[in-house]
Amino acid sequence: LAYIGTSAGSNLAGPTIKTTNDMPIVQPASFDGFGFVSFQINPHYVDRDPDSSHQGETREARLQEYLEINDQPVLALREGCILRVEDDRFELQGSAGALVFRRGQAATEHQPGTRWSGPDLP
Repeated sequence: LAYIGTSAGSNLAGPTIKTTNDMPIVQPASFDGFGFVSFQINPHYVDRDPDSSHQGETREARLQEYLEINDQPVLALREGCILRVEDDRFELQGSAGALVFRRGQAATEHQPGTRWSGPDLP
């Protein structure tokens, strides 16, 4: 059975929806996702604009906060990046790359065409 998830639908593919970009305005019944992949997904990832005067929290800061109390790594997909999963094979596709965030480590950059096997992120 195929599953295609975009935006919040990609959040649902992971173990939880805790890395959604949407602020819940009511308490959800559960933060559980479908668990199709073993890592969190954060769609619509936006890099910090160094020329911006915005003083608020960046997406990177938000994901680092998540990792302070959660061990599940996060795949942050930029606009235009697609994660294709077939059996235990993964590939980043599209026109943009992705970042992998892990607890206690610097984020790593991955370009379209990056492939890996198994449940863990590259």
